[in-house]
Amino acid sequence: MTTRRTAIFAAAALLLAPLAVHAQLNNDQYAYRCTGKDGKKYYGQTIPPACLGLPLELINKQGMVVKRIDPEGEERARLAKEAEAEKKRELEAAQKEAMRRNRALLATYTSEIDIEESRKRDLANHRRGVEEVEYRIAEIKKRQTQYQKELALFQEGSKGTPPARLQEEITNADIDLKAQQSLLDAKKKEAVTINARYDEDRRRYREATGKPR
Repeated sequence: MTTRRTAIFAAAALLLAPLAVHAQLNNDQYAYRCTGKDGKKYYGQTIPPACLGLPLELINKQGMVVKRIDPEGEERARLAKEAEAEKKRELEAAQKEAMRRNRALLATYTSEIDIEESRKRDLANHRRGVEEVEYRIAEIKKRQTQYQKELALFQEGSKGTPPARLQEEITNADIDLKAQQSLLDAKKKEAVTINARYDEDRRRYREATGKPR
């Protein structure tokens, strides 16, 4: 008997389910509408699959459009807003860094004379570094001259093959000379960098202290 009543209740539920859904749809106030990629109109209480990613219209029971939805446009607006916010953050960070550098600059120098004195010291140290490299290059060249003389003695006197030691020293001298020459070239360019740095410090100092450029 219980089984029979359960079956009757289940059948009644199945009969009433479509009526409940129909009543729910009729009570909904709005529906979605779009023009699909195929040119057809699509409607639905939820967004129809054919409308995904397309501009939508929200319409009421009278068929009046109460809202227009453009997913792509909203996404572009969101990305533009995020980009603007990121740009603002970067600008604020740059301004804070500039203020920090200016505070450090004013703590380092009390006048433009201090800047020029520091420039002179750095350029003088740089010049001493260049001279040290030039001295090492001159010493290597002296060794090379001596090695060439020793090599010539073997060649002129037909004493056979020069000793391996001499060949090794000639090779090492060539390597050392190239390395020191590259270092010298790099150091000579440092003078331009030093002057540019102090020119920038002077410009920022004038800007920070309100002096004309």
